[in-house]
Amino acid sequence: MERIFNLVRNQLIEIIEWTDDSRDTLSYRWPDNDKEIKNGAQLIVRESQQVQFVAAGQFADLFNPGKHTLTTENIPILSTILGWKYGFQSPFKCDVYYLNTRLFTGNKWGTSNPVMMRDQDFGVVRLRAFGTYDFRIVDAPLFLKEVAGTDQNFRLDEFNDTMRSRIVSVFTEALVKAHVPVLDIAQRYSELGDALLPIINPAIRQKYGLEVSSFILENVSVPPEVEQAIDKRSSMSVIGNLNDYVKYQMGVAMGEGGEAGAAAAMPAQMAMGFGLAQEMMRSMQQPGGASAVPPPLPGNFAPAAAPAAAAATAGLDVLTPEQAAQALGVSVEDVMTAIHTGDLKARKIGSAWRIAKSALEEFLRG
Repeated sequence: MERIFNLVRNQLIEIIEWTDDSRDTLSYRWPDNDKEIKNGAQLIVRESQQVQFVAAGQFADLFNPGKHTLTTENIPILSTILGWKYGFQSPFKCDVYYLNTRLFTGNKWGTSNPVMMRDQDFGVVRLRAFGTYDFRIVDAPLFLKEVAGTDQNFRLDEFNDTMRSRIVSVFTEALVKAHVPVLDIAQRYSELGDALLPIINPAIRQKYGLEVSSFILENVSVPPEVEQAIDKRSSMSVIGNLNDYVKYQMGVAMGEGGEAGAAAAMPAQMAMGFGLAQEMMRSMQQPGGASAVPPPLPGNFAPAAAPAAAAATAGLDVLTPEQAAQALGVSVEDVMTAIHTGDLKARKIGSAWRIAKSALEEFLRG
């Protein structure tokens, strides 16, 4: 009789517990070896664990960390499913799923195909992005139903590919809804990840029973033509004030010296020459015509050529290229280049070029 009693007792489950030593298991179906759970059995749930009972294909009671005695009082859903109206005395069968609720960190994600989005600066652009995310299970029944299923031992490596595609899908939708400019995406990775969390989490939680606690963009790449546009815009921001940039270029050119310095200084010299010429033309239009000559500078620095140039051009309605070059303070070759490109209007009479004063004024006004 005692042998029969021991045999029966060995066929009943008295303690249910699971120690996770893998660090990568998301859910684990506790093996019952076709045994039944004894009335009053002990269920042990450790920290960062939850236990979900499933009976007759239905989700029953969910247990949080602690030591639980399985009686009618603490398994009300299971009692209803199995029809225990007045308590139970006999053993029962039930599937027991342990879920790991700790934070799983450093999971990689990335777009296998470019994400198409409309940008306010560059129009329709294609983006590729990758980074990492941290997540945890927050809804055990939903996670078992939609992700793990009835898998005996559902591990992170089985889940990565599936979750990566789902994360990318949700990321794409969130990025489009957020209307974040491409320039902000490329320059503010950490801020963008935090901003996308409130958009990503509701979808992830509702669909898969998960919560993403950290979403990090490590890199966002755009097509080469968009990269060039971003570089040009950055260069313009660095240059800043054009006048300061011209002065800087002149200083560098004078420091280099020689032909290279002269060539490098030409754009700056042209700009200064045009500015002096504009001042000269304005003085010619003042009352008194050529007589309105600015007073000489103090000391021995009074320019002798400027009054002569003003006198030479004040009474002329038509100028030669040489006179125009003198008025602009540039070389004759520069004037001829402007004529041939059409920037400066001139007329060729015989073998000589003539430039109307009105054409020169128009050229100076840009």
